[in-house]
Amino acid sequence: MSSHKDLQKLSAAGLLISLGIIYGDIGTSPLYVFKAIVGLEHSSNSQPLSQALVLGGVSLIFWTLTLQTTLKYVVITLRADNKGEGGIFSLFSLVRRKARWLIVPAVVGGCALLADGIITPPITISSAIEGLTVYYPNLPTVQIVIIIIAILFIIQQFGTSLVGKAFGPLMFIWFTMMGVLGISYIVQMPMVIKALNPYYAFELLTSDTYDAFMILGAVFLCTTGAEALYSDLGHCGRDNIRISWIYVKTCLVLNYLGQAVWLLQREGKVIDLSTNNPFYRIMPDWFLIYGIGIATIAAIIASQALISGSFTLIAEAVRLNLWPKVKINYPSEQKGQLYVPSINWLLCAGCIGVVLLFQHSSKMEAAYGLSITVAMLMTTILVSKFLQRRKLPAYIIGAFFIIYLLIEGTFLLGNLVKFVHGGWFTLSIGLVLFVIMWTWHTARKIKNRYVKFIEIDDYYNIIKELSEDESVPKYASQLVYLTSANFNSEIESKIIYSILQKQPKRADVYWLVHVDVVDEPYKREYEVDVLVPGKLIRIDFKLGFRVEQQINLLFRKVVEDLVKNGEIDITSKYKSLNKHKIVGDFRFVVIEKVLSRSHNLSFYEKFIMFIYVQLKKISLSEERNFGLDLSFVTVEKVPLMLTSPDSVKITRVMPNH
Repeated sequence: MSSHKDLQKLSAAGLLISLGIIYGDIGTSPLYVFKAIVGLEHSSNSQPLSQALVLGGVSLIFWTLTLQTTLKYVVITLRADNKGEGGIFSLFSLVRRKARWLIVPAVVGGCALLADGIITPPITISSAIEGLTVYYPNLPTVQIVIIIIAILFIIQQFGTSLVGKAFGPLMFIWFTMMGVLGISYIVQMPMVIKALNPYYAFELLTSDTYDAFMILGAVFLCTTGAEALYSDLGHCGRDNIRISWIYVKTCLVLNYLGQAVWLLQREGKVIDLSTNNPFYRIMPDWFLIYGIGIATIAAIIASQALISGSFTLIAEAVRLNLWPKVKINYPSEQKGQLYVPSINWLLCAGCIGVVLLFQHSSKMEAAYGLSITVAMLMTTILVSKFLQRRKLPAYIIGAFFIIYLLIEGTFLLGNLVKFVHGGWFTLSIGLVLFVIMWTWHTARKIKNRYVKFIEIDDYYNIIKELSEDESVPKYASQLVYLTSANFNSEIESKIIYSILQKQPKRADVYWLVHVDVVDEPYKREYEVDVLVPGKLIRIDFKLGFRVEQQINLLFRKVVEDLVKNGEIDITSKYKSLNKHKIVGDFRFVVIEKVLSRSHNLSFYEKFIMFIYVQLKKISLSEERNFGLDLSFVTVEKVPLMLTSPDSVKITRVMPNH
């Protein structure tokens, strides 16, 4: 935890790490943004390059980076940190008590970000590798990109802490290279700096020559990585992100200005941008091969950051009960390093699918950006709720909400043009993810309607008597049940049914374990409640949504502490074992609710439960999810009774003798 806190402080190491983790996506956008704005494949009539388009393009890029990335994310959204953690689900945890419906923007935003993670690696790596076609016109770029992506996903399981240390310095080289290349062209035509005046952006959008929405769709690509600045808040800390962004933004703007100069020098000509990417054209010939090498490394780092981000997002969704329980590994000791095998291979298949489907980066630009505008709009909704919570004056919140609704709404319209060109791909992936999250969330609410809680103190005496009744064979010395009852005065009727009726279970001590996932990311606390001295004990765990739920280990630790303090005796009661002070056996009972008859559910609810049952088959079982040792677990299936027997009508008829 201490090392985690050190990274949050402003330091040279922190700044370097932020460069390596956060800016991959936004830092590799100069590879394709200008190409997309001026690209001839979009304009039906091959128009010669005009000054209005180039200067307006730079102006739009600069103001998009300023308003969208700097103001919205770096200045405003980074304030919404949940005990040092960022990201759309952390933000949701901060505001979810405000309103029930906020679950919708949180889920939609989360799905859009995941869908975006499928298209970012292919587009950045393709753009980098396609630079080689200058030397080797017949290079099989598609195959090379697929091999790089496959290797990238294969190494995920080994943890990326080793590579991570090199990321910062490499990205520093990348940004410095972009800045220097930009300056080398700006000095040839210093007047290009006037493009930072928003007048040129306005002039371009209002001119009749160009399709403003098309241009906005392309410009938006320059800010696609902004969401990552906030998601990685936990890894780098607010101050490190804010300071390093100044350097990053300067280098990005210099590079865009340099590309603009190259284009202005060719004003009036018709240029085929699929072979002449201005990003590579501003490099001296001798440097090109190194430049492509550095670009490829930067593209791989950008993809890595997105993959890690997707893992974190899914892990949080699992804890917030928005995603089926999946296996989560922690490959290295490094804080926040996790690996989710199922998501890794899904993303891998998705990325390779994108490369095969679109082949060339210019075609991927068409699919890119649509889902991320959706994610940004959702963040805007959640952040305005957060600002309300912070008791900011209504006019400030209103201004923030309306300005960003307009900006992002306009970008969304500009990106909707892309739906036909490939935007449908990311949106359909997002939709599938949404169905999964929504089903998991809703099915849990449906199931909870049918969980019956009863007063536990009515059963104290029976439990005590059962524990001492030697005519009942002993089931286990220590019997542990996982309960979802939030109050220690209550218990699910199913647990009492399991202890007393479904094969009476005699034990020396009965334990009830309750896990509460709290909104603080790294909290680890527990409290113990002795309900019947020496017979019935309840333990409540309060675990943060970023903490791994290893109930087995945590429970053992708590029991050890209780034994040390002399609060409980867990020595076996069997005479032969007791005299040798041997500890009694433990047994966990997990009660699984099985949907029996669902005739009083609506059609919508039946449909949700149907998908839920399918998802349940492929997700982790409860006992694995809680990290229990399977050799000590009994799983009992209990029907989720949807009708009580007294509501059933049946008539008795007398036999005819």
